[in-house]
Amino acid sequence: MHMPKPSNDRIIAALVRAYQAEIETVMNYLANSVNLDGVRARQIAAALAADVPAELGHAQLLAKRIKTLGGVVPGSKAFKPGQASLQPPKDSTDVVAVIRGVIDAENDAIEMYEAIIRLCEGKDYATQDMAITILSDEQEHRREFEGFMKEYKRE
Repeated sequence: MHMPKPSNDRIIAALVRAYQAEIETVMNYLANSVNLDGVRARQIAAALAADVPAELGHAQLLAKRIKTLGGVVPGSKAFKPGQASLQPPKDSTDVVAVIRGVIDAENDAIEMYEAIIRLCEGKDYATQDMAITILSDEQEHRREFEGFMKEYKRE
């Protein structure tokens, strides 16, 4: 007897939210990597610029998975921004604001991927595996910027 295939709607919806968050992160990392000014900002700007391809890669993985599961990858009209703390600061030398924004965004991403992992448990091991891999990357990114924040807190 053929069992009906479980609906992927909840998983697809979670992947779409993650995809949009990754696209927003690319935009904000790129903007902050270009907008930051000052000698002390160079290392932060370079780290952000270096993370752009990784975050774009996450978006590409998510897009492919959405399509594989029968979903539709949204375009820009469906985009709903949510990273208020990662917006480029008015003061282009406010490195601490950018570091805080990155840590906030990475914390949100970590929570999002942990939720996807739980949602997929026992239902979709391929998506779960992908989410675990991306989760690990996000944890590494957060750790890097927590290290930067330690340096600024010493002052």
